Amino acid sequence: MERKTKLNAEEGKQEIVITREFDLPLELLFKAYEEPDIVAQWMGTNVLKLENKKHGAYQFETCDPQGNVVFRANGVFPEFIPNERITRTFEMENTRGSAARFAIQLEYLEFEKLTDETSKLTMQIVYKSVELRDQMLKMPFAYGLNMAHDRLQEVVNRLK
Repeated sequence: MERKTKLNAEEGKQEIVITREFDLPLELLFKAYEEPDIVAQWMGTNVLKLENKKHGAYQFETCDPQGNVVFRANGVFPEFIPNERITRTFEMENTRGSAARFAIQLEYLEFEKLTDETSKLTMQIVYKSVELRDQMLKMPFAYGLNMAHDRLQEVVNRLK
């Protein structure tokens, strides 16, 4: 099955550019990043905080069946423009079981209307170094992101 989420990681650069076209109107695609209940569904995580505004913050957490935190991420929004753009930091607080330590990354999310019923998300993720970016690419990052975007499409389709 073809991955609909495309990654571009140029050699020697500290960034990854991710694109995905969705069969969703722009407003619904943006809502999938804005509404805590929807975010929780497609990301498969608990949304502890989601302040959708300039200088707002967020915190997500995933637990195992015993209730132990296995993943926690947080960040702030230097920029939040509804239906257009989200700029956010991303920090993994807890990478238990992983020898990897990840520095805070900067993410630029651009939302674009293609037609009345389709839209596009472009994410530019900037890492502290080329080495950290390459470390991320060695993980099943692309596969997981494609799966998450597939779930986003499924979850938001039910809102149409």
